[in-house]
Amino acid sequence: MVSAPVGFQCRECVGLAAAQRPQPQTPVGAAIPTRPTVTYVLIGLTVAAFLLQLTAGIDESSVQWGMWPARVAVNGAWWLLITSAFLHGSFLHIAFNMYVLFALGPTLERLLGHGRYLALYLIAALGGGVASFWFSSVNAVSVGASGAIFGLMGALVVAGRRLRYDIRQVLILLGINLVIGFIAPGVDWRAHLGGLVTGAAVAAVFVLAPRAHRLAWQLLGIGAILGTLVLLFAVRMTQLAEFLAPISTVLTT
Repeated sequence: MVSAPVGFQCRECVGLAAAQRPQPQTPVGAAIPTRPTVTYVLIGLTVAAFLLQLTAGIDESSVQWGMWPARVAVNGAWWLLITSAFLHGSFLHIAFNMYVLFALGPTLERLLGHGRYLALYLIAALGGGVASFWFSSVNAVSVGASGAIFGLMGALVVAGRRLRYDIRQVLILLGINLVIGFIAPGVDWRAHLGGLVTGAAVAAVFVLAPRAHRLAWQLLGIGAILGTLVLLFAVRMTQLAEFLAPISTVLTT
């Protein structure tokens, strides 16, 4: 027995009452995480990938696993759109992206929960890859988590406005990085914009879904976004495969 405000209660009854008590949830219907575990795992995986790049050679690994439209189209290597988001071209490149991920990720992870936050990051990375696949030169190799990072910024803007958070600092950071992306040489601004739009769309699905059958609406919305990205990828694959057919034997060796 344990003491209660009036009399005593059995331990089993207290435990049952605690188990039946509604658990706190994020604004999108997920359990509130106690630690930003997914953010830390993403940073760890990206750093580990960069260490492997240093071992194998940054240029060599970027060509092998980066977003190279010609290789993607000829070899059907769709996975390069995702693997490229875990590679980087220099210490400064990875340091900046991981700093922004560390700064913004925990806030979004607390708002969305672990699963939805991970989905946001990966789908934004895919959106950046698809945009780069469509609009970059066929022989340009692109690496970096920037598409996913811009997706986080877009998601924070959408979620912040919906939940009435102060998003001024995020807007300033977003604006500065958009300008840098357009004026700095060698920056894949296409992936930035693709990740930004995709991340904002994913966040809109999560925060605007009706309370009734919220999870079903969220899954339906995410499915629509993924379906759109797959369709865009397939159309571009067809275009590039025809364009590159004369030199396909060179690219497959």
